[in-house]
Amino acid sequence: MSRVVDYYFAPHSPWTYLGHERFAALAREAGATVRLIPIDLLQLFEVSGGLPLAQRPPQRQAYRLLELTRFSRHLGMPMHVEPRHFPVVPHAAARLVIAVDQADGTDAAMRLTGALLRAVWEQQRDIADDATLTALLAEQDLDAARLARSREADIAARYDANTRAAIDARLFGAPSYVIDGELFWGQDRLDFVRRALLPDPA
Repeated sequence: MSRVVDYYFAPHSPWTYLGHERFAALAREAGATVRLIPIDLLQLFEVSGGLPLAQRPPQRQAYRLLELTRFSRHLGMPMHVEPRHFPVVPHAAARLVIAVDQADGTDAAMRLTGALLRAVWEQQRDIADDATLTALLAEQDLDAARLARSREADIAARYDANTRAAIDARLFGAPSYVIDGELFWGQDRLDFVRRALLPDPA
C-alpha cells in the first residue's frame, strides 16, 4: 500500500530548496503519494515562536549563512546564499503551485516547485514577478492560464487552509514532512523520512 507524505513547504525557503529534489526522488523510489501543501511561513512563525529573518539576532543570521553554504557544498548544489531577490513575498508562487496541482497533477506541481526554488536560490530571479512566473510555467511546459487561475478566490482559500492545517498540526518550519501523523522537520531529516518510507526488510 502506498504511503502518504504531507509535504509542507514554502516556495522561497532555502531549506526546502536544499531538500526538494532529494525528497522527490525518495518519494518516487518508495512509490509514496505526496500531498503538496504550500504554506505561509510568516503566519506559522507568529504562532510557533519563529522570527522573520531580519528580526533574528545577528549571530543567528550569520550562522544561517554558514549552514546554507555548508549544506550547499555538501550536497553539491549551486546556491547564492544571499540571492538578489530575497526576502521575497512568496504568496503568488505558492498559489500557483496549488493551481497547477489541481489542474495538472502532483508531478507537474512538484516540477514547478523545484523550478521556483531554483529560480530564487540558483538563478536569482524574482518569483513575486508575474513575468518570472509566466516564464517558469513555459519552461515547465505548463499552461500560462494557470497564473490567472491562481488568483481566484478558491485558490487563496486553499492556501489559507493549508496554513491553518500546518498550525493545527503544530508545525513550526519548512520543509516539514508528515507520515502517519509523525513529523519530520527539515531537509536534514530526510534520512529518517527514508527509513519511514523504506524500512529495512530485516
